[in-house]
Order: sequence, then C-alpha cells, then structure tokens
Amino acid sequence: MSRAPSNRSGEPLPAPIVPMLAVLRDSVPEEDGWSFEMKWDGIRAVVSIDVGGVTITSRNLNDVTVSYPELSALGTALPGRRVVLDGEIVVFDAAGRPDFGLLQKRMHVTSAPAAAALARTAPVVLLAFDLLYEDGSNLMPRPYVERREQLEALGLDAPAWQVPPAFDGSGAEAVRASAAACLEGVVAKRNSSPYRPGRRSPDWLKVKNLRTQDVVVGGWAPGKGRREGTIGSLLLGIPEGGRLRYVGQVGTGFSDALLDDLRSALIPDATADCPFDPPPPRPDARDATWVGPRLVGEVRFTEWTGDGRLRHPAWRGLRPDKSLQDVVRES
Repeated sequence: MSRAPSNRSGEPLPAPIVPMLAVLRDSVPEEDGWSFEMKWDGIRAVVSIDVGGVTITSRNLNDVTVSYPELSALGTALPGRRVVLDGEIVVFDAAGRPDFGLLQKRMHVTSAPAAAALARTAPVVLLAFDLLYEDGSNLMPRPYVERREQLEALGLDAPAWQVPPAFDGSGAEAVRASAAACLEGVVAKRNSSPYRPGRRSPDWLKVKNLRTQDVVVGGWAPGKGRREGTIGSLLLGIPEGGRLRYVGQVGTGFSDALLDDLRSALIPDATADCPFDPPPPRPDARDATWVGPRLVGEVRFTEWTGDGRLRHPAWRGLRPDKSLQDVVRES
C-alpha cells in the first residue's frame, strides 16, 4: 500500500524525460559508496502517473503507452498521486528469466486490441528502479539513495510491476549472482549521484554478462537455399564522425516470421546509394540492397576484430525504442 500524497503543489509534472545512461566497464567498483542493481534484458521506459492517467515513453521519447495496457492500472495502484518512474519493461519466460525474444512481440504493437491480446499471452512487467518526481517534488537533483528510499516507500508490488532489490557490499558478488541467475549483468550506482537526464554518466556503471551492441541496418544481402527470395544477412553499421561505419553482417538469429517483418520494414527504404563510408568490402557488398539508415537493432557477439568488425554476431531484434543518435560503439 502506497503512502498518501504529501504535496500536490510545487513543481509541475516534468515534460518527457530522456533516461540517464550507464557507462560500460569490465568490472564494478569495490570501494564504499556504491549500490548494485541487476541489469534487466528489456527496454527502458519512463512512466508518468498523473492522478490516475498513465503515460509510457521510450528512451527516444516515443509514446508507447498503447503497447503495454497492463501497466495502465498503475494509476489505480497510486490513486491521486503524481509520480514519474524510471525502469525496464521485461517479459519473463516460464523459468522466470527475462526473454528479449518474447518482448519483441510487444514492442511494435500500436493496435490497442492486439496489445490487449498479447498482454494475456506474453504479459510485461515494469521493473522500477528510480523515482524522478513525486507529488510536486523534482527528485532528480537528490542523491540516488534518497530517491531509492522514496521509491521503495511507494509499495509497488503487483504482477505487472515491482521494485527489484538493490544492495551494497561486494560488486564482484553481485556480478556472480547475476551470472548465476542468467541475467544480463549488473549496474553500479554511486550513492551520492543525482539523476542526470539524457547523460551517460560514470556515476552509473554497467558490467555485462552478455555482450551486445546496438547497430544501424544499412542494407541486406539476398538469401540462398532455404532463404532464397528473402534476407540472407543484414549489413550493419555504427555512426561515427558524421558517417556510417561498416561493422559487419549478421545472418543468424532470425525466424522466418522475423525475416518477413524485416523485409517489409526495409523495402520502403531501399536506395541505390551505399550508406556506408567507406563501403563494405566487395564480398560483403556483392548483390546487396542498400537502405537508408533508419532502423536500429541489437546483436549479440563475442568480440571486436582488429579491423573493427563484429565477430560471430547473432541478431537479437529491432530496437524501436532507440534512435540513430543512441547508437555508439560499446567498448
């Protein structure tokens, strides 16, 4: 049960907020003054609750409220409250682990009836990990530990939303626990840190068990054999210095339905001009269909090669919650 609102005056509900981001590291800090949260394999969301009304925005400020109708009941769970939460939307599999593939089915849905049907078969859960505004008070300048304390006091505990635990102590133990639970990794947050919207700050550090990279689709190569007539591989790039730098191609991780959806999404963007600078090597570019660099996706991979290519990438899915400006090489 959440506590009654303490103050409905004060600062107005903020405009849509671009989330604060973490910096990738190989290890978490071991000195005092840090707290640790599990890193969840989902999509980032800022949820605004305004006296019963609920609005959900993605990290690129798209309104995705219609895609997740089960979260609309947050307005009932916090009656009369004006609150802004930061968190991750996930879908759990039968074993209780986040399943990014299941979440993919929910991310592109803009039809209310279709979203309602999917909410019954692949329900999402909002894992709230920060409180940015509460009943007239902008909490973003306050230290993380204060925001966290007020977040936990909201009493958010239901099938469609919860506040996952944060803990201090050994960062290395947190990383081992996340790996044992088959989670994506750990985020370390400096206890004294304010919330810096839109900033990638060293006050938040992430360590991944699963190595992933956001990429921009710049074209595709035709399939052969069983895939003849559809996509064989996607040609990928990362924006760098005002140009799209080629980082390799991915040909695994696709279902037939996903290939059909990708082809439908890419065909309208087909162009005679190669978007990569410099162009891909001739073997990769042979018979390629170029597209305007618009769609952002995510791959899993093992490492970067010496010439800056993704080694053994596998496709994870499109990321409509991200824009080209969000895509940076994570190294």
